[in-house]
Amino acid sequence: MSLTDSVLSGERLALARLLSQIENDKPSGQEALGELFAHTGRAHYIGVTGAPGTGKSSLVNRLAHFYRQPPPGESPFKVAIVAVDPSSPFTGGAILGDRVRMRDLSGDPGVFIRSMAARGSLGGLAPTTASMAQVFDAAGFEIILIETVGAGQAEVDIARLAHTTIVVEAPGLGDEIQAIKAGILEIADVLVVNKADRPGVENTERALRTMLELAHPAPRVFRHHGTFQSIPQGEPTADEDLWVPPILRTVATEGDGVPELAAAIARHRDHLEKSGEWQDRDRARLVAELDMLLQGKLVERWRQGVSDLQYQQIIDSLVARQISPHQAVNELLDGGQES
Repeated sequence: MSLTDSVLSGERLALARLLSQIENDKPSGQEALGELFAHTGRAHYIGVTGAPGTGKSSLVNRLAHFYRQPPPGESPFKVAIVAVDPSSPFTGGAILGDRVRMRDLSGDPGVFIRSMAARGSLGGLAPTTASMAQVFDAAGFEIILIETVGAGQAEVDIARLAHTTIVVEAPGLGDEIQAIKAGILEIADVLVVNKADRPGVENTERALRTMLELAHPAPRVFRHHGTFQSIPQGEPTADEDLWVPPILRTVATEGDGVPELAAAIARHRDHLEKSGEWQDRDRARLVAELDMLLQGKLVERWRQGVSDLQYQQIIDSLVARQISPHQAVNELLDGGQES
């Protein structure tokens, strides 16, 4: 049986082996991913992002528990967790500490946890995060929880990958303005104020709600055939295509608010499917992945056409301030074409 067949049949060892091949960018992993791609497109990608210290890992842990042990009458989901940890800028290694917080999930055959290092990526995800999510999708996992590094302001790549993006805040961190300034609220489909048992939760929620009201004013104003019209809040429209992110309170360590969060995620998925945005987000995600892979391959192919001597000469001229970075790029591209 081939590695891809083993993954499709649910063998965890084969799945772990393939994930390692993909993370290390092995040709065998890329080949297997190509064979598995036709089996993807069914899972719900849920991104969880926010500043360090907001309790993202604990929240992901509780969400996974909820999906595995749903209320009576509901079927459990198969859950995959991709936890991206920051890498050392010197060694490239990572602690992969999220597994420590999720040890109580390790014995569940319906849960697969994969930690991975960011490897210098600045957008909160690792370069192969999307490929790993696709493998879990093909392997039959229905919910894929993707926890980002926690880089804060730069962390918007998750919005390109996930169907539903959860932005986690916490009272007392003083980062509400940072989130607003960075535009991280713009990527949120669901806003969570975690550690809601701490003082200051009302201030944090009030700040978030104020920004949401600025982004989604009432009455709602839209442009139709060149004229501006308004819809009073609460009045139904012909097609409800506007999703206003709910603000929810949770205490992840106790499990408080997690059922309400899961319900909001389910409502958002329903909204995406009814509005057609599910397909739009899938298309945007695949286009972004294609562009990233194209960029990497083109740079690799170009680099093969430029000698090391020529490259170092350009670097020396750049360091000596004899040419600017833009001039260096132009000279390198011209040199690559001539060769």
